[in-house]
Amino acid sequence: MDPAVTLPCLILAAGFGTRMGSLTADRPKPLIEVAGRCLLDRALDVAREAGAQPIAVNAHYRAEQIAQHLRSQDDVTFLHETPDILDSGGALKNVAKGWPDGPVMTLNADNVWTGPNPLTQLQAAFDPSRMGAPLLLVLRDRATGRLGPGDFAMDPDGRLTLQKTDDALVYTGAQILDATPAKTHPLDIFSLRDIWADQHLKGRLFGLIHPGGWGDVGHPEGLAAARDLLERSNV
Repeated sequence: MDPAVTLPCLILAAGFGTRMGSLTADRPKPLIEVAGRCLLDRALDVAREAGAQPIAVNAHYRAEQIAQHLRSQDDVTFLHETPDILDSGGALKNVAKGWPDGPVMTLNADNVWTGPNPLTQLQAAFDPSRMGAPLLLVLRDRATGRLGPGDFAMDPDGRLTLQKTDDALVYTGAQILDATPAKTHPLDIFSLRDIWADQHLKGRLFGLIHPGGWGDVGHPEGLAAARDLLERSNV
């Protein structure tokens, strides 16, 4: 992709965080701190470093706390999903209505990273003539804090197929995708997996392996493992 082109980024921060137990009883998961910095701020750092513009953050569970946290951050648009949570696809549809047609980036707010910037890595590899959705992946044995199997198999050309096996590649929550299918989706509440399925049928669902570390902060043990990952890397 042309490095002079800037892409919008949606940071997905609306989940309930139920697997975190008492840690999310009084706050949303994106505001949990890992190694001295909250998850949402770490995600915003990634987006800003990658040159994302504009940046949006969605929220549902305890959304007022995220709104307050973002109040002084003028480069971020806050989207309160109410009364219903929209799921990942509905969230993109909601924000992309106000964005120009074309590719956008999305980033989950409950992951941590070491190594190269994940969104910059995706932008460098993105070829819109071949790719409708490049997803950033890690090897299963490098997926810190991940419970359960992986998500995808990748062929020699980089094309992906859904594969829920123990040795499958793990989706990291960072991607670029054409927002048009989300904008035109008939439902308002749906998963981005609907978009992936369509891109897979068209041969346009691709993967890229992240060479650094990645941590899934989806449960208390994952929080501790992510903290160790960052501290070992001095991030």
